[in-house]
Amino acid sequence: MIPAVEFRRLNKSFQGVHANVDISFKVMKGTIHAIIGENGAGKSTAMKMLYGTYQPDQGEILIHGKSWGGKSKSWTSPLDAIRSGIGMVHQHFMLSAPHTALDNILLGVETSHPFFSFLPKSLRPISRVQAQGKLDQIADQYGLKVDWSAKVENLSVGIQQRIEILKLLYRDAEILILDEPTAVLTPQETSELFAQLKKLCQLGKTVLIITHKLKEVMSIADHVTVFRAGRVVGEREISETNIEELATLMVGRKVRLQADAPPPPQVKEPVLELSGVSLAARHGLKNVSFQVKAGEIVGISGVEGNGQAELLQVLLHPKDHAESMTGEVKVLGKSTAGMTTEQVKELGVGVIPDDRLRDGLLLDRPVRDNFLLGLQRRKPFSRAGILSYSKLSKEVSRAIEEYDIRPPLQQAKASLLSGGNQQKIVIAREFKYSPKFLIASQPTRGVDVGAIEFIHKRILKARQEGSGVLLISSELDEILALSDRILVMFDGRILAEFKRGEATEQALGLRMGGALS
Repeated sequence: MIPAVEFRRLNKSFQGVHANVDISFKVMKGTIHAIIGENGAGKSTAMKMLYGTYQPDQGEILIHGKSWGGKSKSWTSPLDAIRSGIGMVHQHFMLSAPHTALDNILLGVETSHPFFSFLPKSLRPISRVQAQGKLDQIADQYGLKVDWSAKVENLSVGIQQRIEILKLLYRDAEILILDEPTAVLTPQETSELFAQLKKLCQLGKTVLIITHKLKEVMSIADHVTVFRAGRVVGEREISETNIEELATLMVGRKVRLQADAPPPPQVKEPVLELSGVSLAARHGLKNVSFQVKAGEIVGISGVEGNGQAELLQVLLHPKDHAESMTGEVKVLGKSTAGMTTEQVKELGVGVIPDDRLRDGLLLDRPVRDNFLLGLQRRKPFSRAGILSYSKLSKEVSRAIEEYDIRPPLQQAKASLLSGGNQQKIVIAREFKYSPKFLIASQPTRGVDVGAIEFIHKRILKARQEGSGVLLISSELDEILALSDRILVMFDGRILAEFKRGEATEQALGLRMGGALS
């Protein structure tokens, strides 16, 4: 059988750094093929060459047995790939929030009514009825129902991803590339997505998934290719491998796939106190009261959109919500009413934000500047308002080594680093002054198994050293492994509380859906 995709000795370098070296493997038609590896291993680079975002320096890619690479012919943009039946759903969705699902799908491939064919294309009215008829057929065929008139900003993340897949199918894609497709999905949405992907393959489509979640690889994929340091280091049939073997291939050593349960917490005084906090907002908060004490990890579990974002807002931006919030928030014994974000952090608060690209990094700035972000007025970097670049350089070198940030270059732009290495910059910066209270929101979102192990160790170390930790995560494995207490949020309320060892995934899942018992 001719493969749907075949990579032959593909090579790609950026500024002298080899991202891909002699990449060769095959993807069979009608299968789900997982591409796994550490952050920075080269898997996304290879897929972006397949999608036409990058062009290979050497080698070729065959689509259904036909070459488009090599010296004779090369795609110059994703548009060439789309025309050849290849589509990609990026980890960060490419959707326009204020517009409808239908308009997002049609953007770039607008269908005009044939009656107006005499007009220039830019002046022809869009035939939404004709387009919606085609989309209704696609949605029925693949089980991807969507409210076409709904604005994207009002839809769940799972439905937004469904729109991205429909965009590809509307463009007649035969080969679908999904980059970290479950990174922002709930367990229920993940199950729905997997069912839809299996149906796509049953109907002849081919799916490539870039992921770091090995449990999901074992449950959804037919085949898996493992990348490490820019090379293919293993290929396996899923039926002939296991999570432990895949993790070892990815990292090059044995990895602990789950953090050890820490010793019982030595709790002290509260570092966070919420008393009857309500926030008038879209999802809002409704009479939220709880504490986090020094020396413990309190996990917040819940389907995204049930008040977690609003909780972060009242903790980190109290001044901005002074008029819309009632109740009281205390951090390290002090009321935060009217405080700016900078004032809150100066109390001794470290923050790992849920969206590192939006809230944690300046992507067009180098690693050095991102490490300094928010610390520029503190010793040893600043004295009398004068910045010491020599001391900054020394501290950044230490952080790069201690946190294994790759590539180990202070001047490398943050945008060129993998997700896991970007996250390590944020963590190195926030842990620099040993925070007394750590807010860790989605700390391992979009990072690989090796980075997850590292981040979990750092969070547990902070707890051991006496920090109080508020952990907000959509990963139930993470919540169960790290938390001393688990609070379940639903519709802006704290619906349930569990101590370590009391909760199960099933019990948490029910409460996350609003069940009271």
